[in-house]
Amino acid sequence: MKHTIISLFALLFGLQSIISQNETDMLTESRFAINSTILNEERTGFISLPDSYHDSTSADTTYPIILLLDGYVHFKTAAGVVHFLSSSRIRNYLMPETIIIAVENVDRERDLTVTKIKTKRENTMGGGRDFLNFIETELIPYIDKNYRTEPTRTLIGHSLGGLLTVNAYMDADSIFDAYIAIDPSLWWDDPMMTAKVGAITPAVFHKKLFIATANQVESRYEKNKKKHDRFYNLLGSKSDKKANIKIKTFEDENHRTVPLRGLYDGLKFINQ
Repeated sequence: MKHTIISLFALLFGLQSIISQNETDMLTESRFAINSTILNEERTGFISLPDSYHDSTSADTTYPIILLLDGYVHFKTAAGVVHFLSSSRIRNYLMPETIIIAVENVDRERDLTVTKIKTKRENTMGGGRDFLNFIETELIPYIDKNYRTEPTRTLIGHSLGGLLTVNAYMDADSIFDAYIAIDPSLWWDDPMMTAKVGAITPAVFHKKLFIATANQVESRYEKNKKKHDRFYNLLGSKSDKKANIKIKTFEDENHRTVPLRGLYDGLKFINQ
């Protein structure tokens, strides 16, 4: 009977530990919904909070933020990478614990491009500047008001999201400090991108930019890789802070598989 009671106590204690752990884990992820006046629509997304966020010993701690584009696709990957690089459970300490805000898409073509390309079909292209205004003047203030943030911010995007990330980087008034552009679609309106590089002010080069490019030989993305190299070289010719800009080609990755490694290496670079 004594052994039975001990076994039952152990089982209940273990079950309570699992429940407590699950409750804690649930508190580290949540959803948000915000009505945007700029976009005239409701925008939703996910938030990942650091392990220590609800720890009573860290009640006064503030955290940097990551704004992640294409949030539905990349949220879990980004949360895992950030946890691996920063969590005290793992003790890597390669970056600070960070709040992730992952924005879900409504109209990618509209929100992630800043210019319109003429097409045979009707399109909604060119709303990227409005989308960035929403992020900078509506979403980030909402996050700052409701969570313990500090004004250290990173923007991360893949493909068209990478294109918007690069455009934000070249804006001297952007509120972000670091940018990770993963296989960005720099083929989009190439003359505009070249003109923007020519107009960059020196203040831009104080910010960090990491470009992850996939090995796309003999694919429709091959020209995109060449544009990455050209863009990087153009930036280098203008910058007096070349150490703040890095490009890395992932020889074994394609356009769809490169985000994982691009996130990992990009986050390590910007936190050096």
